[in-house]
Amino acid sequence: MQTKKLIIAISGASGAIYGIRMLEVLKDVKSVETHAIISTAAEKTIKFETEYSIDTVRNFADFYYDPADISASIASGSFLNSGMVIIPCSMKSLSGIVNSYNDNLLTRAADVTLKEKRKLIICPRETPLHKGHLELLLRLVDYGGMVLPPFPAFYHSPQTLSDIIDQTVGKVLDQFDIKHSLYKRWSEG
Repeated sequence: MQTKKLIIAISGASGAIYGIRMLEVLKDVKSVETHAIISTAAEKTIKFETEYSIDTVRNFADFYYDPADISASIASGSFLNSGMVIIPCSMKSLSGIVNSYNDNLLTRAADVTLKEKRKLIICPRETPLHKGHLELLLRLVDYGGMVLPPFPAFYHSPQTLSDIIDQTVGKVLDQFDIKHSLYKRWSEG
């Protein structure tokens, strides 16, 4: 089985636990090699919203890149990979990506993902959304990206916050054809 290389970015939006959980789940999936970026703002969010240390989160990834290292391998189209997910994605990061404002590794890697026509998924964490946010999301889709908001589903009868987080992470993994059992799938009857 060929190893999938997946770029996982955590931006400064609230909901860093989604990205942390994705890295945690993929740590034990031998067929997936994770390449992580944690923005400077995300480091602050992780400290504020979770009990995880930054070192622990970094160590969930197979490879970790400094967000200021614009010369990292993942900033190049020659770095072959299965795609990228930004979970959660702040409106600032979304704006940088859509406007090709590549002032850090997260936006540069996303821009490269789009230009190489690889799968780019963003999980935007903002509410409510104004027209500017919606226009940015639409432009991202027009450029080939996918918007997968962390909207909880309830058909699998979640009992805990972890169940809700796992359902979103599972939906992202589905988009990359990565097998998991993070939530109960819908079935007829």
